[in-house]
Amino acid sequence: MKPVKVGVIGCGAISSAYFNTMKTFDVLHVSACADLDRERAESRAAQFGIPRVCSVKELLADPEIEIILNLTVPRAHAEINLAAIEASKCVYVEKPLAIVREDGKRTLEAAKARKVRVGAAPDTFLGAAHQTCRKLIDDGWIGRPVACAAFMQCRGHEAWHASPEFYYEPGGGPMFDMGPYYITALVNLLGPIRRVTGSANISIPERTITSRPKYGQKITVTTPTHIAGVMDFASGPVGTIITSFDVWGHTLPHIEVYGTEGSLSVPDPNESDGPVRVLRDKSVTLSVAGIEPRTAPRGWVEIAHTHPYPASIRGIGVADMAFALRTGRDHRANGELAYHVLDVMQSFLDASVTNAHVQIQSHCERPAPLPSDLKPGMLDE
Repeated sequence: MKPVKVGVIGCGAISSAYFNTMKTFDVLHVSACADLDRERAESRAAQFGIPRVCSVKELLADPEIEIILNLTVPRAHAEINLAAIEASKCVYVEKPLAIVREDGKRTLEAAKARKVRVGAAPDTFLGAAHQTCRKLIDDGWIGRPVACAAFMQCRGHEAWHASPEFYYEPGGGPMFDMGPYYITALVNLLGPIRRVTGSANISIPERTITSRPKYGQKITVTTPTHIAGVMDFASGPVGTIITSFDVWGHTLPHIEVYGTEGSLSVPDPNESDGPVRVLRDKSVTLSVAGIEPRTAPRGWVEIAHTHPYPASIRGIGVADMAFALRTGRDHRANGELAYHVLDVMQSFLDASVTNAHVQIQSHCERPAPLPSDLKPGMLDE
């Protein structure tokens, strides 16, 4: 299979994880990178063996590059997405797709007109743990899903991040920063969301940076830092979600899915690995293809992963897009999924302002599961 050439725009901290993952897939060839800070791009190129450092304009003009990997800051996502599409490139963007619905729509419409693909992080739902959870639900281990709960709570980023300001601006906050992982994981497990409501608050209007090099600087918070939402899934379940930068500590799970015959504990959606646990109503013989049959006692039972890619895999979505380009199939971490997640996140904030339920206007298909018996470096059987 002919490798797909990738050009990377944005060489910040997250780029290392992408470069590490992409070099494990022969279908990808990272041929160039660009950054506003050329020294940073040159450093990444030297570290990962990228053959060329260039300007964004030069990168977009390269006729051999098929995919632009957009790793810029969220407020620049839409601008770079649209520039890549205008250059007739497919684009894969770090989450979120955009920071407002209108820019997300423009991105999808432009891609359709140019007949190119859009993909977006997160792609952690393609990792071993979350594909195992998907298989357990699809194979009926907890019966029919009826509800779910998701929690992402921390104290914020000003104590450790070198430049935490953008986390407290529109397009940041816990919902837009971490919500994509949780909502994407839930859509993978349960399908799209039809209606939401929620409450959102700026609990601490001013933050003080305690990390270096900006120790002591103040941040005026302009986006909600605690959001509580309710989700009605099109397939029937009712979900709850809390994302917060206002919590010192908690003992809540990352995600749990509750069914008519049991419950499923889903690990951190920001990771590809982690323990998968099931609780059944009573002792029952569990026999599912790919999993050793056994009798499960009453209580939580840890399930061995059924799928590959347990390690950190930022960039597997780019590889999946490349395979899809070569085979003609749909790619899984696609623009419609990313736009649906963006729509849901914005709708939580809208619901809080309007004191109402919000009907979700977007729709996406539940992404296809990965095969369980993949060879290393492959995403198709």
